[in-house]
Amino acid sequence: MKIPVNNISFFGNEQKYINDCINNSWVGSDGDYVQLFEKSVASFVGRKYAVACSNGSSALDMAIHSSKLKAGDEVLIPNFTIISCVQYFILRGIKPIFLDCDPRTFNIDVNDIKSKITKKTKAILVVHIYGLTVDMDPLLEIANENNLEVIEDAAEVFGHKYKNKICGSFGSQSTFSFFPNKHITTGEGGMVLTDDEDIFEKLKKYRNLYFSEDRFIHEDFGHNYRMTNIQAALGLAQLECIDKNLKKKIHIGDTYNKLLESSSSFVLPLKKTSYCKNIYWVYPLVVNDLKINKRDLIDYLHSKGVGTRPFFYPLNLQPVVKKYGIEQDGLEISKDLYDRGFYIPSGLSLTYEEQEYVASSLLDYVS
Repeated sequence: MKIPVNNISFFGNEQKYINDCINNSWVGSDGDYVQLFEKSVASFVGRKYAVACSNGSSALDMAIHSSKLKAGDEVLIPNFTIISCVQYFILRGIKPIFLDCDPRTFNIDVNDIKSKITKKTKAILVVHIYGLTVDMDPLLEIANENNLEVIEDAAEVFGHKYKNKICGSFGSQSTFSFFPNKHITTGEGGMVLTDDEDIFEKLKKYRNLYFSEDRFIHEDFGHNYRMTNIQAALGLAQLECIDKNLKKKIHIGDTYNKLLESSSSFVLPLKKTSYCKNIYWVYPLVVNDLKINKRDLIDYLHSKGVGTRPFFYPLNLQPVVKKYGIEQDGLEISKDLYDRGFYIPSGLSLTYEEQEYVASSLLDYVS
């Protein structure tokens, strides 16, 4: 048996909408589906404006470009997240100040924020990790007290809510990724959302090489970050299935909890916090037994056909970050989680029999 970490499920109007694009020759970035997808996601999240783009990384670049940040500023960002969350700040001369994470939620430790604020701090990048949201109320209170812009990366929690407010609706801008392992996919794709019309106009121009009404006269540099009509058609069909997708993810998480709860060798993910339930974007495990070598365990799982992924490598330890002269010590929780953590298959097509096989492989190794 071979079980990948992620597998995609299509059971809606995906083929119908894509065929419509092909039949009408709307395969590039021109076509009705791009704007329809943008408007549908904006409505779903409760934002005024949405700008679709080529991937989640380009969405972050667009948001940073359209923010108030400038070279010499500092931005607070989680240390436990993917490299794209830091690279566009560094390349613009904006210094990242890393925040350690909570060992159980994997999210920003809100208690770590105040001590990291300086006169140069101008923004906070919020990234919701692995299926639980950041505790937004105290974070927003600190941001408001210190006049800090908030940019929200909600790539891993599409459709989730913090208390009663949907993720992707916080801050001056919010971003999504529609990579195949996300709750809805466009193959590759992303989106930036905002309620600010000036930001909206800036996002659209930056996405499209700053083309003007005279076409080849450009007031600034931009990128070709456009989403194709075919991608948007796929995304629209996926959006229609979001409730079903989220229910399946929660069911997968609940099933693993039952299958693995008898073992003390692993720390299982939190089922909920005081402000949100876990929607299990992935199913993360942290080795809890000092006698278990994580690398050996992963090699064993791979030999059994079970796919895994390591946890994020801390940003403060990334070689490319150090190459730019950015050094920050401490942040031990992020490093400890990387050393002991990994996640197991949890794609939308995962069957109960496959989950049983994954769980039994884990339990056989530690028994």
